Amino acid sequence: MRLGTSLFGQQYLFKSVKEVMAKANEEKSGDALAGIIAETMTERVAAKEVLSQLTLETLYHHPSVPYDEDEVTRLIYDDLSMPIYEEIKEWTVADLREWILDEDTTNDMIRRVSRGLTSEMIAAVTKLMSNMDLVLGAQKMIVTAHCNTTIGEPGTLSFRLQPNHTTDNLDGIMVSLMEGVSYGVGDAVLGLNPVIDTVESVGNILKMFDEFKRKWEIPTQTCVLAHVTTQMGAIEKGAPADLMFQSIAGSQKGNEAFGFTVDTLRQAESLMKKHSTATGPNYFYFETGQGSELSSEAHHDTDQVTMESRCYGLARHFKPFLVNTVVGFIGPEYLYDSKQVTRAGLEDHFMGKLHGLPMGVDACYTNHMKTDQNDIENLAVLLTMAGCNYFMAIPAGDDIMLNYQCTGYHDAHSLRSISGKKPIKAFGEWLERMEIVKDGKLTKRAGDASIFMK
Repeated sequence: MRLGTSLFGQQYLFKSVKEVMAKANEEKSGDALAGIIAETMTERVAAKEVLSQLTLETLYHHPSVPYDEDEVTRLIYDDLSMPIYEEIKEWTVADLREWILDEDTTNDMIRRVSRGLTSEMIAAVTKLMSNMDLVLGAQKMIVTAHCNTTIGEPGTLSFRLQPNHTTDNLDGIMVSLMEGVSYGVGDAVLGLNPVIDTVESVGNILKMFDEFKRKWEIPTQTCVLAHVTTQMGAIEKGAPADLMFQSIAGSQKGNEAFGFTVDTLRQAESLMKKHSTATGPNYFYFETGQGSELSSEAHHDTDQVTMESRCYGLARHFKPFLVNTVVGFIGPEYLYDSKQVTRAGLEDHFMGKLHGLPMGVDACYTNHMKTDQNDIENLAVLLTMAGCNYFMAIPAGDDIMLNYQCTGYHDAHSLRSISGKKPIKAFGEWLERMEIVKDGKLTKRAGDASIFMK
């Protein structure tokens, strides 16, 4: 195993595979905060050169957190297809990159090989990709999932309708919900972030969502993004829920900071199989985001791209309907500016897809970051080209409850028009019946919440 190289007459030696992985990462303020970033651009290039020549077998034997110390590592390794891994273990990371980008490599071929890749291998190949590589590679990967409808079909672009409210006022939520649906969003999910994380409040919102969906016969899914245990309590008391949500991290310690373990998710999975109001078989909705492990001192001296990749290794075990990275939500401590946010969004989407996940992205930023709405629109366009399954949609792109900026209701039709993509088929047909859309174009009813008040 070679952990050193020479560039421009200077020797670069790295102490471990973990150091190579960290210093090969594109510049991120979170890695700088953790003290593991490459000190110069030349050192970063040197680390990438060393990483490119490491074999997948070497990465297999060097997980970020040892198997016997971390249940996320155990889940990733226990799920691995060993026959497929044996076929490819002598590939270098550079070989894997070239194979993914080769014109003759198909979606089916990638989906098969991905079953033999650990999350560290996927993170490693991501570090060798340019932004365009990440778009091209992800575009090849078609990943679908089914709850009440099927997300991720070729030629579709979906949106989560996010009608957040500062006090969880049911009337206020409903107005945002009606307006959003009238703009043609909500085919991915009607999904609210609650202010009040109690069984009673979450149950009330779930019931309201379900009643609205049933009254207007909307082909979609519902979810309230409370803590997994709160949702379980609401469902046990009879609340209707199509999806079970939880934010996840790439280490056991990180997930414990979120207040759950893998066993908690297994209990939730069992509950949903019995009591979900959806058709299934995919009942989970997971959210991630680079930097969350560092914020809870649960990163194990691992760079944030690799930790993010491990989130997807955890997620794929539970075969979710939705996964998305909230790419700019944590703030400039982890992603400093628009360049870093753009890179992270493309990395996360690519890594999620390579794990075989139905991947979406919350293209967003906080107000103290060095970025603006134009930057987020640029990212959304790039991700649309990359085949992103879905984005968020909130009133005017401004979440008054979470206090961050995002893609808005009005952006959905723009992105679909630019790309020629459509909503999930059943939802698109419903929009036509409701005369919100005609021949693929928004009608004068678009944006008029009152059509649901008559």
